[in-house]
Parts: sequence; structure tokens; C-alpha cells
Amino acid sequence: YGGIDSVLIWPTYPNMGIDNRNQFDLVRDMLGGVEGLKEMVQSFNQRGVHVLFPYNPWDQGTRDSGQPDYISLASLYDETGIEGFNGDTMGEIPYDFFTQFNIPLALEPEGGGSDENLWFTKMGWGYWQYNYIPTVDRFKWLEVRHMTNICTRWAQNHTNDLQHAFFNGCGFESWESIWGIWNQLNLRDAEALRRISSIQRYFAEFLLSPDWEPFNPFTLQNGTYASKWPLGSDTLYTIVNRNTENTTGEQLVVPYEETNTYIDVYHGTVLEPIVGSGSMATLSFEIEALGYGAILITDSAITPSLKEFLTMMNEMTKNPLEYYSTDPIYLQQTQVPIEESPKVNEQPKGMVFIPANPSFLFQVQGIEIEGCVSFSQNYPGADIQYSILNETLAQCSHSGVISIPSFYIDQFPVTNADFKEFMDDSKYVPADSHNFLKDWINGTYQKGWDNKPVTWVSVNDARSFSVWAQKRLPNEWEWQYAMQGNDGRTYPWGNEWDPSRVPIPNTGRNMTAPDDVDAHPEGVSVNGVWDGVGNVWQITNEYYDDHTSSLILKGGSKYQPQGSLWYFPQAYKLNQHGKFLLHTDSYDRSATVGFRCVVDSA
Repeated sequence: YGGIDSVLIWPTYPNMGIDNRNQFDLVRDMLGGVEGLKEMVQSFNQRGVHVLFPYNPWDQGTRDSGQPDYISLASLYDETGIEGFNGDTMGEIPYDFFTQFNIPLALEPEGGGSDENLWFTKMGWGYWQYNYIPTVDRFKWLEVRHMTNICTRWAQNHTNDLQHAFFNGCGFESWESIWGIWNQLNLRDAEALRRISSIQRYFAEFLLSPDWEPFNPFTLQNGTYASKWPLGSDTLYTIVNRNTENTTGEQLVVPYEETNTYIDVYHGTVLEPIVGSGSMATLSFEIEALGYGAILITDSAITPSLKEFLTMMNEMTKNPLEYYSTDPIYLQQTQVPIEESPKVNEQPKGMVFIPANPSFLFQVQGIEIEGCVSFSQNYPGADIQYSILNETLAQCSHSGVISIPSFYIDQFPVTNADFKEFMDDSKYVPADSHNFLKDWINGTYQKGWDNKPVTWVSVNDARSFSVWAQKRLPNEWEWQYAMQGNDGRTYPWGNEWDPSRVPIPNTGRNMTAPDDVDAHPEGVSVNGVWDGVGNVWQITNEYYDDHTSSLILKGGSKYQPQGSLWYFPQAYKLNQHGKFLLHTDSYDRSATVGFRCVVDSA
């Protein structure tokens, strides 16, 4: 759709709160660490793309960094070269916060900002209500250099926000990956954005005109609205047709000068004005239904650069926008295969036999805050697409009868002692070692931690252990069946929540050790499987599409940061799962994520 001018890199929500890493920790845990981020920013900048990161002011329940947030933000700027931040959930950037910076950061509050703060808040998102008559950007009217990026993240048709952006000379938030939920611009919107962004970039200086005149009164067609952008002796008009039918013929009355050239920029052609009485002329051209127009009046000769641009626009607009589909575009998800383990005839030590079930009712619900539970509930393409349930699209609620062969499952999650045996025997060294076994000291687990579930391991680390142990990771439905049995119970012990059967939640800002895997006999499942809920999350399947990989986690953890609804939600219920967005092993490893294994029975 014509490229991007800036990018917002977002490594925090919705994963934040899985453990006590704060927003700045998660940024630093990205691939390559600070040096990798610095190279990434430079690479974007070399291509003319500006880079912003988020600031999540609600993150007050994870690790206390021991310094004000503005110092942490300034440090990231110094170390990585980021050029600004988006103030998540912030209606405006407080002046006191701004004055702490001695660096030229671009500040972009999600709520857009306020009149009095426009002098230092140069950007903002625009959550607008769209009327037939276009809304005027108040902030740009007050300060024409202000950049509003109009945003309608869940829309599957962006005609309203694209037309409002073009009319106001604003930016458009081409937000297609919404926390791992893919919401691609439809083909018409993408083509419209390619056209209008080309015009906005080429005539960017005009869009900073202090003499901007929205609703130029000399449009001649009902439902067609124009903004006038004078610059020196030249003038640009950006026009939108809010009608659902084409408008043709006389469109615009403009001042006439014999030496002027009148150009239909959108179609890349020169117009012949119809001179009327006095010093005015009429311009005739076509604007298609819910389409766009742009007129340049210039007293200068057409430069080679402008000629090249007009040729490009002429070629670009040969097909009308109606040629392009408005159908939503969805991505298919693929499950990373879990290969069978070597099959066994006898029950392995430390494992529990789970009998075959030819008709297991597999019911599960995604609990993502956005897309499933609280905002845009059951959004198409959210959560997971189960091929085992013959789902044709990712969705939040899942239900179907499946056949599960018999298998053995670890009675307990893999412990630190188990993992130490693997490390000593295999000499395993991960390719990306950052955060690997982070709570170990000098190559071994802490004293008294031998029977606690191993954490700070990625799904790749867990797979390596499984192969060494001649086992495999469980499919989600196998894990759930082992914990749930045949009666569809909500918790391993029954249908009523009982906090005495699980570890006491940690609601502080520092991590505490997981409980021992055998500390809660009251929480054992009907099949005799221990420690399924409330201690550490447990790894099951990985899914991916063309843009995002995610890991399905079961059982919840004891860590519950306080103070915000935006933290990674818990899933103590067996018919729920957490969807953790994957990045790289260093980022994916967590203090609250462990695993157990299964073995296929002969």
C-alpha cells in the first residue's frame, strides 16, 4: 500500500505480566538486545522510516526499576536511537513528564493530546467518529504541523478513516497486526492508501500551510468536500467524495490566471479550465464513489520531477478503486507438528497412563483481553485455528468431539533436578542463551529448588529436553484431557474453585520461587496428574501464520501483578488457555513458564 513513514515497535502488551519483567526489560530482551535494537533503528532510518516504542504508564505492578520512567525512556533513547514513544492509554502527555526530557523525543499520546499541550506534543492518534460531512482535525487546525495518525484498529473497511486523513492532511495508522491478530487492509483500502499517501508525500510542504482552508466553499457537487492548501503562489486541493456514486462534470470553482496550469494530480492529467465571468474558472473531472481527488494550481512550469510523478499517478489510477475487492482478508494458521515419541509398552517411571478416548469433548476458550474477552469480543481471526476441529479461521471459542489415543504423561512438571540431568548428560547449549535458566547460579539450580518446576526455558529448550528424554511435548487437548478426565470439569479436582488446592498467588513486584511440584496433593487431577494449575504455565502447541507465532499455555501461574487490567490474564480453568506471542528464545523465556512431557503408548 505504498510503504510506511514510521513504525511503532511494540514488545510489551499483551505479553507483559507473564512474569515481573517490566516494559523496559521486555524491550531489552528482544533479539540481539540493545545492540540489536540499535541496528534495527538504524536500518529503518536508512530507509527513511522513523521508529517509536510504546510507553505503558499503567505498568506499575511488575519489577520496580528503581528510577522514574522518564529516565528509563531516556536511557533507551540514548542506547538505541529511538525517536519517540507512543503513550499507551494516555489522553495527553503531562507537562511535568515532558520537562524531564532533555532530548528531542517525538511524543504521541494514544488519546491524541490536548489544546494546551500541542506546543510539545507533536503527534497523536485520532480515534474519531465519522460523519457524512468530514470531521476537521482540531489539533491540526490549531497547529498545522501537528500530525494526527487516524486509527480504527478493528475496522475491516477503512474508507472513512482514509477519506478523513486525506481531507485533513493527516496520517493513517495502517495497523494490521493487532497483538498477533491479523487485520489486513482489504485490497481497495490498500490501493486507496497507496494513491493518497503518494500525493501526501509528494506535496508534503503544502499540508503544512498555515493558510489551510477546510471546506473550501467552491465545490459544486453535493457530498464532495475539499481542503485548500495554499503555498506561495501555488495551491493544492485535496478532495473526497462521500457519496456512494461517482461524481462527474463540473467540480470546483477556482481563481483563474492565464499563466496558471491546472492539474488533476490524482489522475495525472492537465485540465482545461472553463473561464467564467470575472476572475474565476470551473474545473471538470471525475471522482469515483467514496473516492478521492487532488488538484494543483501552479504558475510554474511543470518540472521533470512533477512530470514523472504525474505519469506515475496516471498509471496508478487507470483502474478505478471499485476494481479492487473490499472483502476481508484472513490468514490461515498452522500448527507446528509434534512428532510422535518412541512408543512404549510399559508405563515409564514417573508417568501416568491416560487411556484412549474416542469421543473427548474438547472445549476451550481464548482469554486474550482484546479480540476475545473485553474489547472486540470474538473478533474474526483472533486466538487459534484448530485443524483437529476442522476450523476454517482462528476464533476465540472452540468446541468439538475428537479422538485421543492413549498416552503417558509426566506425573509432575519437569523439575530443576530433571533439567540439570539433561544439561549434564547432553551438554546442551542454546543458540540464543540470554535469559536461559536465569534463576540458576553457576550452572545449577539454587539450593532447595531441585523439586521446583524448571522455568526460564523456551519452547525450543523444552523440545530439546523432550527429545533427549525420548518423550515429546503434549498437545493442548492431551494436557486438558489428562487434567480434566471425561466429565468436563472446570478444575483438576472438580467444578468449584478452591484456593487452598493451589499455590498462594504472588501479587508483589518481585518474583518468588514456584512451589514444589508435589506441594499440593489436594490439586491432583482425576487421572493422578499433579501440579496442573496455579504454579507455572505449561507449554503445549505452537501456531503460526504469515506474520505471527504464538504458544498455547495451560494452567496459569502463581504470579499475578496488580494495578492494571492489561497484564497477561490468568487461565486457571482447564477450558481456558493463554496465548503467548513468540519473538525469540531470549524474550520468550519466562520465570512463570515450565512444561511437562508425554510418551505415546504402543
